[in-house]
Amino acid sequence: MSRRPALTTVLPDTLLWVALAAPAFAATGLGLNTPRPWWQSACAVVLLAVAVVASRTRPVLGLLLVAGMGLATSPSLFTLSYGPALAVLAYLLGRRSARARPAPYAFAAIAAAGTLLVVGRGFDPVVEWLVLIGTLLFGAVFPWLVGRYRRQDRELVAAGWSRAAQLEREQVIVADRARLRERARIAQDMHDSLGHELSLIALRAGALQVAPGLDAEQRAAAADLRGAAADATDRLRDIIGILRDPTTPQAAPVPPLAPADETIPALVQRAAASGMTVSLRCDGPAAVPPMVERAAHRVVQEALTNAAKHAPGAEVTVTVEHAAVATAVTVANGPAPAAHTPPRTVPGGGTGLLGLRERAALADGNLSAGPCDGGFRVRAHLPHTPPAPAGEQEPPHTGGAEALTVASEAGDLDAFARARRVSRRRVVVPFAVVGGCAAVFVAAAFGWYAYIKAHSVLTPADYAELRVGAPYAAVEPLLPDRRVAEPPVRRTLAAPPAGAQCRYYRASGELFVSVDHFRLCFRDGLLVAKSRIPRIGTTEVVEQEEKEWVR
Repeated sequence: MSRRPALTTVLPDTLLWVALAAPAFAATGLGLNTPRPWWQSACAVVLLAVAVVASRTRPVLGLLLVAGMGLATSPSLFTLSYGPALAVLAYLLGRRSARARPAPYAFAAIAAAGTLLVVGRGFDPVVEWLVLIGTLLFGAVFPWLVGRYRRQDRELVAAGWSRAAQLEREQVIVADRARLRERARIAQDMHDSLGHELSLIALRAGALQVAPGLDAEQRAAAADLRGAAADATDRLRDIIGILRDPTTPQAAPVPPLAPADETIPALVQRAAASGMTVSLRCDGPAAVPPMVERAAHRVVQEALTNAAKHAPGAEVTVTVEHAAVATAVTVANGPAPAAHTPPRTVPGGGTGLLGLRERAALADGNLSAGPCDGGFRVRAHLPHTPPAPAGEQEPPHTGGAEALTVASEAGDLDAFARARRVSRRRVVVPFAVVGGCAAVFVAAAFGWYAYIKAHSVLTPADYAELRVGAPYAAVEPLLPDRRVAEPPVRRTLAAPPAGAQCRYYRASGELFVSVDHFRLCFRDGLLVAKSRIPRIGTTEVVEQEEKEWVR
């Protein structure tokens, strides 16, 4: 347990520290840095290690430490020793910082500190300030944006995988609910169809029990058969009560377990053949929608089952009225005769009428049931017009799990797409802003570079007119507006006169190439010396050109 943090944090930080310290050692070894005491180099290496460690938990502090080391080396922040470290820690700031606001504050602080140092040096501040801003933009801001984009992309991918796992869990839940609904549907159909058949069996046994010409043993067998059918009906209801979840809404209408092509007249004829006293009256055309016909069949089936179970021997009247826009189904039975009264109270769970109400609701109809004239009546009103489409109104009794899941998945896909667009916008906009600033900076730097180079040119003709010993007032009209801020001292052939102040000017207005320079030295208001500093690679022709210009 103790070695794992060392392998995951200490070792990578050590390797990063070695990689970032290598440019500083290389620049010092090659003589590119100003000579300094050994203890300053050791402190710089220690501070670099502190910056690498701090970048884990406080990435802004790590960036500021490296930027401070760079500003201490060069006010323009452009250094070979700490430039790579600045870019790497700026990238890590974007990757490791959860908030984006501290980074612009840190960049602003670095720019402000560098500006103060540039102004305090006394040289031409514009060029060095442009170098400072350019180094900050390209060496810190752009790497930070890249790190920020990588962090957002990683978070978005992680969120996408998390949402995919959540959708898989939701699909499992939906599948379980679908199985529960299917189980409830099977239970309802078992109650409607098998309960109906068992009731008819009990009805036939009851009719056999009171039939004339049977001895006592046969009547007892018929009574046992009737009791067994009643007990089977009770056990069926108990099993269905376990299978059926009353809180689960029905899904779409499904075909019943009864014969698929059985019509209402065939159902009534089958019930009459079982010994029920039942009559049928149908009015109007027989062509109705399939859903209405199935619902009407189920209403008649359940009502006949209830009549056979609760009022055996009673007269049952089935009335089916087909109109142009709706179908009305009425099943009414009178009181049971005394000879057919069941020996005990037949229990009922009420699931049959509940299933009928759900079936009628699926057909956009309604159902009413209750006592009537000493018996019982069931009446259903089933319109022929189909339910309104889903776009106009929501069906009242649909199993909404799949619909909610589909809507949730569609909403999640839209939300994920919006999140990707927002994430890209959050990255593209800063990149565009920084890119625009960089373009403005490059244009300004080029313009200022061209301006100072063009206004620091002393033409060879004007240089030739200058005479050593002439007063400054006579020389000043020939001098350009600006002088060279960083003169080529290393290419100077001769040392300046003692006690003289020298000025340097360009001999040509060419840009981005090495050009000749002129040096004018003044002492006590007089021009005491003038010389030409050749461009790189032209020392052999200096004396000949000077002779030509002096003439």
